[in-house]
Amino acid sequence: MIFLIEYDRRLGQIVNFEEFEDDARHKAEKIRLDIELALNRNGVDHEVVLLQAASKDALRQTHRRYFESPQELLKRPA
Repeated sequence: MIFLIEYDRRLGQIVNFEEFEDDARHKAEKIRLDIELALNRNGVDHEVVLLQAASKDALRQTHRRYFESPQELLKRPA
């Protein structure tokens, strides 16, 4: 699976989350680029990433910072 995440660092939260099948990488890349261009035009400072993982649960394990607050991250053992 391919996951597109638009993340507001200031608020520490996901603004947009989309899932794509592996064979839709080109579509996901185009959507990511369109989002980044629109954010840039509007002066919005969000992080936009494409990540690949076997599942959403696997993504939550490898990229916890997108899904948990800073307080939650500090509470969990490494």
